[in-house]
Amino acid sequence: MSIREETRKMKQIAPLLAGTEHGVRIDALRRVKEALLAGREEIFAANKRDLERAEENRLSDAVKKRLKFDEGKLQDVCAGIDQLVSLKDPVGEVTLERKLDSDLVLRRVTVPLGVLGVIFEARPDALVQIASLCVKSGNCAVLKGGSETRDTNAVLFEKIYKAVTAAGLPEGCLLQADTHGEIDELLACEGEVDLIIPRGSNAFVRYIMEHTKIPVMGHADGICHTYIDGAADMEKVVPLVLDAKLQYTAACNATETILIDKAYPKKAVDELFEALKQNSIRLHGDEAASELTGDGIENAALTKEAVAMLEPLGEDGYGHEYLEPELSVRFVDGVEEAVSHINRYGSHHTDCIITEDAAAADYFLKYVDSAGVYQNASTRFADGFRYGFGAEVGISTGKLHARGPVGLFGLCTYKYTLVGNGNIVGDYASGKRQFHFQDL
Repeated sequence: MSIREETRKMKQIAPLLAGTEHGVRIDALRRVKEALLAGREEIFAANKRDLERAEENRLSDAVKKRLKFDEGKLQDVCAGIDQLVSLKDPVGEVTLERKLDSDLVLRRVTVPLGVLGVIFEARPDALVQIASLCVKSGNCAVLKGGSETRDTNAVLFEKIYKAVTAAGLPEGCLLQADTHGEIDELLACEGEVDLIIPRGSNAFVRYIMEHTKIPVMGHADGICHTYIDGAADMEKVVPLVLDAKLQYTAACNATETILIDKAYPKKAVDELFEALKQNSIRLHGDEAASELTGDGIENAALTKEAVAMLEPLGEDGYGHEYLEPELSVRFVDGVEEAVSHINRYGSHHTDCIITEDAAAADYFLKYVDSAGVYQNASTRFADGFRYGFGAEVGISTGKLHARGPVGLFGLCTYKYTLVGNGNIVGDYASGKRQFHFQDL
């Protein structure tokens, strides 16, 4: 059966899934967790085959980090499921209740989006997170993971699907797309699929947007910044920068550029660069950064040894996502220039200021145009699990519908219900009856 035929069936199933009781969806999630834990050896064996194939194909270290699914990743996805189970039902929440007249009541009620097409990178844990979120939020979904993880994804999907249908969710509520060609089939399913969520490279996301009429939600690059203000607490700088860069270099919320206020003390800059050197982080800067030698700028200069660490920027300049132990470096004249740089070169994902100056922090938090803007916290916190969302289908850098980590409520929309007693508009138009708006 083609993807078009499958999604047409799924469109009919979607209202049935949306109408399931919360308890049924909770039971489905618990069964998923049990199935994953019970099938860990089969899952790990499949992942080993994927990793061996990645070695044979000489895939990058960043890709191999993403596709590895071990005991740690299994425990992480299970913790995410537990968190989802503990969260309130996102479906059926009344967000507005207004009496238009004594016998005419308007309500705005949350409902699932319907049928989602989620195309994601080579990360098996992403399949578990996305499927779990769709189950909890009552959404049907077509899932297409990276071919690099085909064996792991096949085993994971089989266990998830058997678990949710055994719990009573409708047959066909989840579908795994296997081949690359099915992506184009999925993109052509206008009318059957309500939303496409792509996760991958800038070029990939752009391709998706240009080849479908279905609404697309997501982000491409994760060019995140950490700005070290002149009033930064030196005790916080090194741990924050190292965590933001190294805690997981292949993540979209890893910092890719550090901006340093020229007022930040020279001694502290030297200490930072030494820490970066000790952690084998390659640094890239433009000519202006390389000219900041010991005789250059008072209080904010780099030593010649530090300057020697700076390699030239690549073709993308400051708009590059490394996903490796590498950073771009630029020195700026205060918070306003830092914000200007971020809004020009950033990807509107997540950016941080390190400072103890309340005015500088307020300016940064107010004027940086990103989905996540932090003070004195690692950019790696931009994550649905760490936000308490249970998990995420991805990060949205757009401004319509959902922004930042897209969790349960990002997968819901709403509808209006109106309950009357034979009310007709003609009575109100003629003046026979009047509206009496009253929020309940």
